[in-house]
Amino acid sequence: MTTMREDITPDRFRSVMRHVPTGVVVVAATTPDGAPVGLAVGSFVSVSLAPPLVGFFVAHDSTTWPRIEPLGRFTVNVLADDDEATCRAFAMRGGNKFAGVGWHPSPMGSPVLDTALAWFDCTANTISDAGDHRFVLADVHDLSARPAGRPLVFCHGTYQRLGDGS
Repeated sequence: MTTMREDITPDRFRSVMRHVPTGVVVVAATTPDGAPVGLAVGSFVSVSLAPPLVGFFVAHDSTTWPRIEPLGRFTVNVLADDDEATCRAFAMRGGNKFAGVGWHPSPMGSPVLDTALAWFDCTANTISDAGDHRFVLADVHDLSARPAGRPLVFCHGTYQRLGDGS
């Protein structure tokens, strides 16, 4: 069992973690009635090259993940640096997050956002508890990326854009 040091409060931990930049993705699925559902995630990671595995964390109190999890399949859409408004829409609770967002079905039928920098077509492999989140390990069945573009990054409590590398 993990114990928490009393001097490391959630607020203090969050304050220090704000210095760690994270890419932002939208995890999306299509419900049996054809409606798209999705949520913003800031913890997407490559896990394995062979077999291809990715992972991300979802808060236990997410209201969207319970609609995606039973489906067993979803896309992970990497947001481009001009997708801040899209990210904010998918980070909200409730409402129609897909309003005004163009998308098309992946080979397995999950939403690929038209503006995504890259996407991964996945099925859930294992889901395990990790503190106040759940870790979702996923098998990658297909993927694609645009030939150019930069990802949207979240750091210091704000959305940021990467420089051109020069």
